[in-house]
Amino acid sequence: MAEPWATFGVDLHLDRSGPGLRRGLTDALREAVRGGRLAPGTRLPSSRSLAADLGVARNTVAEVYADLVAEGWLAARQGSGTRVADRTPTAPDRHPAPHRREPARPAYDLIPGTPELASFPRAQWLRAARRALTAAPDRSLGYGDPRGRVELRTELAGYLSRARGVHADPDRIVVCSGFLGGLGLLADLLRHRGTRSVAVESYGLPHHRRLITRAGLATPPLPFDDGGTRPPDDAPATAQAVLLTPSHQFPMGLPLLPERRTALIDRAHRTGGLVLEDDYDGEFRYDRQPVGALQGLDPDRVVYLGTASKSLAPGLRLGWLVLPPSLVEEAMDAMPGRTPGVLDQLTLAQFLASGDYDRHVRAARMRYRRRRDALVAALAEHAPEVRVSGIAAGLHAVLRLPPGTEQQTVRAAAWHGLSVHGLSTFRHPEADVAPLDALVVGYGTPPDHAWAGALDALCRSLP
Repeated sequence: MAEPWATFGVDLHLDRSGPGLRRGLTDALREAVRGGRLAPGTRLPSSRSLAADLGVARNTVAEVYADLVAEGWLAARQGSGTRVADRTPTAPDRHPAPHRREPARPAYDLIPGTPELASFPRAQWLRAARRALTAAPDRSLGYGDPRGRVELRTELAGYLSRARGVHADPDRIVVCSGFLGGLGLLADLLRHRGTRSVAVESYGLPHHRRLITRAGLATPPLPFDDGGTRPPDDAPATAQAVLLTPSHQFPMGLPLLPERRTALIDRAHRTGGLVLEDDYDGEFRYDRQPVGALQGLDPDRVVYLGTASKSLAPGLRLGWLVLPPSLVEEAMDAMPGRTPGVLDQLTLAQFLASGDYDRHVRAARMRYRRRRDALVAALAEHAPEVRVSGIAAGLHAVLRLPPGTEQQTVRAAAWHGLSVHGLSTFRHPEADVAPLDALVVGYGTPPDHAWAGALDALCRSLP
């Protein structure tokens, strides 16, 4: 009986050249190994399989293998086939890079916007994936509905209605590749509708503004005061669409005031515009009743954008839009090629249906609240002059600093092994707001065992 490796077949591309068949094949294999295209340990096809693929005699391939084994390029062992020998490729580097010292990696990451990835519920997610794949009908692996799998859209409709007060019909939900995938889709749809600009908050994520700008739309800043974001004026040049974070403004941490919510919806009705609601961390609140989604006030004028990036992990690339009826068909036409993988969608649907998502969010909420409380206590003890705000919800806090000290504090934090952003990172370059010196401290990323060290380094960095 032939050894298992004897029928092992893998594709192997070889550019044969040279005066003879055997020599050409030998040179091609040797060069593939020498140049690093075939890495050490790579398993080669059996002589029978490669001979059939190349249309040559099996003996020719066997002799080539034997020659390269003798030269040390290949290694052959009974029962395990032929592999590339464990040696360093010797391709010359004609332009060696100058020696550069790599910057030290920060010991603690306090950049806002990322959850604690070490707490991702791997066992529960794997269980949900197995159940989802077992139950998935064959047709689910096809192209399917451009809005995403109906199983996930149905589970999302129930969850968003129950937990966030969203009016969500499965037919009006579109599953997208994370928040940026959804925002990019909306920017394209708005441009095709003739929209020229999307107003954004005076403080917000720069890459959101850049994405909208790349779609050909302007991003004028919304007014901002001590009460937070204000609805735009009704001047003719005002944007026809507005993007904002009404439940917990990023990064300032203020909810949109009730009277401003109403004014924003009234304005959308008068102008025929749309409100794009980024509900980026709506599940995480600590000292207050949850602030419901703005979309619940007017599902026909508000587009709801949600994501699993904060509640689970950004690497899942799972997000969703709840659209007004007027946008659904246009979104379906634009969606092909933008929808996440079917298996991830089905897994999240099972994860929601089993109750594991709710249990994970509740556990994460308790963990992040303990971290936030430890942050507030450490600052009260070691830096009582630093004012902390924006801590009723979310995964970050704003630390107000003495005027003129933001940049030096960011540099001091780097010396102490901290990666942290100043508030100026998030200020719109055209915003008409008085500059504030502050740090935006994310407390989601460090694992539990590193949080005490991160707090100590932060306190030593403050002026």
